[in-house]
Amino acid sequence: MSITADQIDANAVGQTLRCTVAKAPKAKGAQDTIARLMRLDPSNVKSLRRAQHLRARRMNTYIRGNRVWHSREKAARVVRVANGATWDLPMNPSIADDLKSVAGYLTIEKA
Repeated sequence: MSITADQIDANAVGQTLRCTVAKAPKAKGAQDTIARLMRLDPSNVKSLRRAQHLRARRMNTYIRGNRVWHSREKAARVVRVANGATWDLPMNPSIADDLKSVAGYLTIEKA
């Protein structure tokens, strides 16, 4: 059973929602909002945390002009907004407005 934008507030805090991108948005703002919501998936959080730890470990440090400089890696793009992308999302009140704003692009179900 799919959840509509009107029913998003009715979901209990802490409940897990399964979201699927039904139609990838063309607007950058909607794409960024969906990507931000995708990064809240526990498996994506773990991947991002591990990548951050490895970047810190592999940071290139060198001395130039009697100062220590750091050459940092760019962060990896863990999530991609594409048709059919599915992720689980723990519901909390702070993301309700974000979910409502992109509900037209998503299929939202209870996990």
